[in-house]
Amino acid sequence: MRLKKSLGQHLLVAPQILNTIVKFANIKPEEIVVEIGPGTGNLTQFLLKTPLKKLILIEIDKNMIEILREKIKDSRVNLICADATQFDFSILKEENIKVVGNLPYNVASLIIENIVKHKQVIYEAYIMVQKEVAERLQSTSSWLGIFVSTFYKIEYLMTIPPRFFVPPPKVDSALISLKRYQTNLQIDPITYKKFLTQIYRNKRKILRHKIKEEILLKAKISPNKRVEELSLEEFLKLFQLWKEVI
Repeated sequence: MRLKKSLGQHLLVAPQILNTIVKFANIKPEEIVVEIGPGTGNLTQFLLKTPLKKLILIEIDKNMIEILREKIKDSRVNLICADATQFDFSILKEENIKVVGNLPYNVASLIIENIVKHKQVIYEAYIMVQKEVAERLQSTSSWLGIFVSTFYKIEYLMTIPPRFFVPPPKVDSALISLKRYQTNLQIDPITYKKFLTQIYRNKRKILRHKIKEEILLKAKISPNKRVEELSLEEFLKLFQLWKEVI
């Protein structure tokens, strides 16, 4: 079996790590779980030892789909050949989905963004990404970190060294969890992303060069602040005022 570098495929093969991931996911009886990028089904087999009701596998590689069909024989499994960066989770017609997966490095951020866009149906996620990406998500240094932390509590669970993968990546990986906040916050993710990417453009510039000064003053935020100095509460306040003038 030849792995495709273009798809960022690194298979997690260590049983002890796979088992630990499933323990972190704490899958309860009758839960609906979606595994992103199951590959050859290493994590899948551990997930199927839990009392889940249904396991939906989303895999983009058709060769992997064929391997999974041969390897995984369980009536709870539903195989879908699709791109997880664009997949519409709402078509699954499930209200409380738990996502688990080893995300391909080259598109991990896009998949995380898509998870947030489907926050109405995805209430938890346990995903592996590059350690650097995990650390960036927990800071205000990227628009994606603010985007995710607005809707989900982000927790860094553990570091996974390259030796546990085939082929070994050149960097450490990390397992993180996303747990949706119980809130009535009404924010359209697409509009919110537009606002965040605008305000994060040219990060070194002060805010008054990006947002109208009257908006900043109305929000009681210094026009001389930089984006990384803002709190989540300030981002939300600015967003609500910004929406009114676009």
